[in-house]
Amino acid sequence: MLTAPPPQPVGELLRSWRQRRRLSQLDLANEAEVSTRHVSFLENGRSRPSREMLLHLATRLDIPLREQNALLLAAGYAPVYQEHNLDDAAMRAARAAVHLVLNGHEPNPALAVDRHWTMVAANRSLTPLLTGASDALLRPPVNVLRLSLHPDGLAPRIANLPQWREHVFDRLRHQIDASADPVLIDLLAELRSYPGDDQAHAHRRPAKDDAGVVVPIKLHTEHGLLSFLTTTTIFGTPIDVTLSELAIESFFPADPTTADIIRTLATT
Repeated sequence: MLTAPPPQPVGELLRSWRQRRRLSQLDLANEAEVSTRHVSFLENGRSRPSREMLLHLATRLDIPLREQNALLLAAGYAPVYQEHNLDDAAMRAARAAVHLVLNGHEPNPALAVDRHWTMVAANRSLTPLLTGASDALLRPPVNVLRLSLHPDGLAPRIANLPQWREHVFDRLRHQIDASADPVLIDLLAELRSYPGDDQAHAHRRPAKDDAGVVVPIKLHTEHGLLSFLTTTTIFGTPIDVTLSELAIESFFPADPTTADIIRTLATT
């Protein structure tokens, strides 16, 4: 009979997050304005942290709200951050705000994703960009990173696929560093296994555009080559776990030709 592994002690969790943030005990003590001895005692279990101290340290360590709840549970405290489904009545205002941003971005494409890159909403302008993708990849729940890099998805139509792929990998690696999310770790491994991720590109830095600051996505379509820059929008100071993990990806034309094509598509 299988048994669940024992929960990780709160001190070990604190140590793990501190090390993930590449901080020494002295660094964290200075950031939190407590003694190094106190940090050491908390990590080795000689002192039991108060609820307030845990939240204070979690803020200094920039621990995601979901993991802050896990930290509190490990110390024997109730979670402080609620988690609602986006369809819940309590999230009505948040849903309205998401759709306001998405619709307001038209005629340019935009979509909202959760912490695992599952699409939760999109505006109408995104649909023309998905032409040719496999129905299986477009069937909910849609993972937008899998959709973009899968050989049955958008990958065959991405003109700068090696650069865009490495850009996606970089973003995922940063998310994994920040969250330690095992689902993202598995997703990165899956994306790297797709055809075309050979050793020549395994450690290649993404090529930059002429401005040297961003990596555009360049997509072959029946209307011509479209080039987009992307930005990410998140909610400021969220107090709900779901809302803290929601991000809006907005696409902007990277050149006049793309802008003209997008405007034409919006009127047809």
